[in-house]
Amino acid sequence: MNKVILMGRLTRDPEIRYSAGNNPMTVARYTLAVDRRTKDDDSADFIQCKAFDKKAEFAEKYLVKGIKVVVAGKIRTDSYKNKEGQTVHTFEVIVEECEFAESKSAGGNGSSPNRKAPAADGFMNIPEGIEEEFPFN
Repeated sequence: MNKVILMGRLTRDPEIRYSAGNNPMTVARYTLAVDRRTKDDDSADFIQCKAFDKKAEFAEKYLVKGIKVVVAGKIRTDSYKNKEGQTVHTFEVIVEECEFAESKSAGGNGSSPNRKAPAADGFMNIPEGIEEEFPFN
C-alpha cells in the first residue's frame, strides 16, 4: 500500500501549468513545509506535491503561500540524468485529497488576487454558479 498523509504550510503559491492536445490537463505543483515535531529538532521537511485536474484547479483557486493544509496521496519516486550526467533522484506526493487545516484567521499570509479565501468565521464562501457541480441537492 502506498498512502501518505501530511499536514503543513505552503512555502509559496502553487505553480500552475496547462497542457494542450487531445487530453488537456491542469497540473499544480507546490511545496509543503512539514514540521518534524521531535523533542530536539525544530526543523521541517519540505515535501513536493503535485495535483492534477480538479485537485489542481482547487489549488489554483484556494491555496496560497502560508496556508495550512492536510494532503493525502501517494509517494512517487523517479530519477533522471542531469546535464553533468549524474543521476538525480526525485520524490513527490501525488495529491488525492486536500483540505484546509485551519481557518483563515488562524494563519496564512493573506490572499492572492483571483483566489477565494475562507471567511472570517472559518467557512468558505461558495463561488457563484458552483451549485450545479455538487452531487446532491
